[in-house]
Amino acid sequence: MFYQITYLLFKLKCIQPSDHAIYFWMQNNHIEKLEYALKFGNYKTRKLAAEALEIVGKPSSIPALINAMNDNVQNVSVAVLNALEKIGEDDELVKTIVKKRFNWAKQIRDNKAKYEANKNKKYKIYRWERASKKSFDIVKEQLKKPMR
Repeated sequence: MFYQITYLLFKLKCIQPSDHAIYFWMQNNHIEKLEYALKFGNYKTRKLAAEALEIVGKPSSIPALINAMNDNVQNVSVAVLNALEKIGEDDELVKTIVKKRFNWAKQIRDNKAKYEANKNKKYKIYRWERASKKSFDIVKEQLKKPMR
C-alpha cells in the first residue's frame, strides 16, 4: 500500500521513489511503474529503474529502454545499454544497436582521456614569414614618412 501511494505521489511529481520502492516494484514485476520511473524520474531514479528492468528481464520493456538510451547522463545510458544487452540477447536489431552505442560511448570516453592527457602539453609552433605580410609592412612604414 505504501509503495502505491509512493507511485501516486511520483506521478503527481511531488516526490521521487526511493531505492526500496523501486526494489519492491522490481520484486513484484510492476513493469509499467519501472518504465514510468525510467522516463520521468531524476537521474538516480532513471538509473535504478534501468537496472531493475535489467533484472526483471521482460522483452516488453525494450521500447522504453530504447527511448531512454540517448539519456544526457552517461551513467543512465550505460545502465540502459546493459539492460538492453541482457534482455535483447536473441534480437539481432537490439544487439546491433547496443554494439554501436557502446562503441560510440567508448570513443567519447577515449577522446576525453586523450584530451586530458594532452591538455598541459606544449607544442612548438613555427610561424613562417609570408612575403605579402612583409611587403605590407614596408608599404605601411613608407606611408608614415612625410612626403617632400
